[in-house]
Amino acid sequence: MPSFDVVSEVDGQELDNAVNILKKEIENRYDFKGSNTTVELNKKDKKIHMITNDDMKIRSLREMLIGALIKRSIDPDCLDFKEPEPTGNRQFKRDVIVKEGLDKEVSKKIVKMIKDSKLKVQASIMDDKVRVQGKKIDDLQEVIQFLKTADAGIPLQYVNMKS
Repeated sequence: MPSFDVVSEVDGQELDNAVNILKKEIENRYDFKGSNTTVELNKKDKKIHMITNDDMKIRSLREMLIGALIKRSIDPDCLDFKEPEPTGNRQFKRDVIVKEGLDKEVSKKIVKMIKDSKLKVQASIMDDKVRVQGKKIDDLQEVIQFLKTADAGIPLQYVNMKS
């Protein structure tokens, strides 16, 4: 029986490249000259730590990061921006968490959307992914097109297509 998996993943290498693009852009921008701005990616925890001098720069860093991710074909919806926090030495810190995997709530929402679409497929939750099975590949392709237009709240990828 043909099947595929619905997942939410971020390519670690592309994320690292996007952060490096951001660091180079910070070095070249006039408004960041002389500021003590750092951006670091924790690859293990998939967190980005940003530290800079003022609130305006922390907002600029957010926009610059989103732009760098788009250049690397990463959907910015996978980011969870925490509120900026003041630190010592008149600086601001902001943590950005990269969301990966489908949690139970999102998985249930995806399964419900597929069932409500009345397509002839079965959807089941398997850990941090949703497996969709059907009798015809055409039905599975319809599900993929349906999910691309639906809003799940996070970016989705469709992998492991088997016929």
